[in-house]
Amino acid sequence: MSSKSFPTSVFESLLPKLAVVLELTQNLEGSMTPQARNALLQATNDFKNTLSHAKELAKSLPGGELMTKDQDEVIQMLEQIRDQKRRQLLEFSTTVLETSHVSNTETQMELDSVASTPSQN
Repeated sequence: MSSKSFPTSVFESLLPKLAVVLELTQNLEGSMTPQARNALLQATNDFKNTLSHAKELAKSLPGGELMTKDQDEVIQMLEQIRDQKRRQLLEFSTTVLETSHVSNTETQMELDSVASTPSQN
């Protein structure tokens, strides 16, 4: 394992160690002998230490933090996307209103035409 590779085995070992702790606690419900307590203590400490080590490894992962310049670029990009969406929304609402106005005008003209046409009974 090179110094740059991530030790996934630490994380992979967490579940089996937790399973050991759970198994010991379930087996010890009826009898708590000194040996059983010691086994549980060792398994619990092993799990706790491995979990602590895994947390430290996760905290020390490179990346995850953006420099101020990168943050500014992301903010600028998001603002451009927001402005584009606002323009699209404005265009859409204008088109809908114009279509609605034309449709209402045509409907009104049809009603006026029907109302002014003499009945042929």
